[in-house]
Order: sequence, then C-alpha cells, then structure tokens
Amino acid sequence: MKEVLMVGLGGAAGSILRYLSTQFVQKYYNGHFPLATFTINVIGCLLIGVLIGYFSKTQLLQNEWKLLLITGFCGGYTTFSAFASENLNLINNNQIGLALFYIALSVFLGIGAVWLGLLLSRA
Repeated sequence: MKEVLMVGLGGAAGSILRYLSTQFVQKYYNGHFPLATFTINVIGCLLIGVLIGYFSKTQLLQNEWKLLLITGFCGGYTTFSAFASENLNLINNNQIGLALFYIALSVFLGIGAVWLGLLLSRA
C-alpha cells in the first residue's frame, strides 16, 4: 500500500506541474504548434533520464523514491518520458526493430484511438 501511495503522491504533483507548465507556456505563446505539450515531453524525458541515471549509480535511496519520482511524478508530468525510456532500453538491448515497431504502433494506434473515440462520442 505504501508503494501505491508514493506513486499517487508523485503523480498528483506531476499532474499539477504539467497543468501549471501548460498555463505558463500558453500565457506567452499563442501559435498553432503544440509548444506546451512538446516542451513538457522533452523536459519529462530529460528528467526521467537524469533520475534513472542517478538511481542506477547510487543505492542510497529506497525503491519508494523511484516510485515517487519516476513512476509517479514523471508519469503524472508526462507518460511520453516512460515511452522514450522504454524505447531507449530496447535500442540499447539491440532490439531496434522492436523499438521501431513500438514507436510506430504507439503513434498510429494512439492517433487512431483518439479519432475512434471522437467518432464514438458523436454517435
């Protein structure tokens, strides 16, 4: 139960920061490019990389901190960071074909699922 609480607390904090980041970017940028989401995704990827690297070289922090910061916070801030990290793991394990398949499938099925959801909501 402690693990679930850590993920939930981190996720709530990440979601709040995502909302505030979006509001900040939209205050200063009014273009058509989705700059807020793009920026959040890149920052989230950088953050998850730093955290994974830090946790892999030190054993000072317990698993709960990984759940709070990586699974919870980064997951709440952007799930794209987890997606990017998983693909990098596949590439680092010489599973490039599987990584490309995962990337293509996620992008095309994700867009298709949003489109289908919109159609279903109009029925």
